[in-house]
Amino acid sequence: MIHIEQIRPELTWRLRQKVLYPEQKLYEMVMEEDEHGLHFAAFKNDAIVAVISLFAKGDDYQFRKFAVDDSLQGTGIGKQMLDHITAFAKTNGAKRLWCNARLSAVGFYLKAGFEHTGQFFTRQGFDYEILEKNLTPLLAPQLT
Repeated sequence: MIHIEQIRPELTWRLRQKVLYPEQKLYEMVMEEDEHGLHFAAFKNDAIVAVISLFAKGDDYQFRKFAVDDSLQGTGIGKQMLDHITAFAKTNGAKRLWCNARLSAVGFYLKAGFEHTGQFFTRQGFDYEILEKNLTPLLAPQLT
């Protein structure tokens, strides 16, 4: 059983490093943008097992630095985290949720309803695609 709550940015750094950038130093996990974001963690037995950071620009929300402990990947925790921040973003007026997805994780995001944008790039030796999810409810066509 896990629970998800909002946390201080520095509590994301250790898992960010362990899962996403094991070759880097802990202090390198600090992002200048951290102070302007919202950070969430999944807790299991009082230990942080997943983290994600959410950044809003108007009604456009981006999540970054999404990490689930290696030993728990594939157990549904990542989906719970994604569902949590999606609901949070919708509640706060988001119309679009997007991320820079490592190509190795694209399948996970597509299963969660994200769509390809066809925009690819490489950063720090990793290949990414920008994926997005429209959060605006589709209006039913008007019958005439």
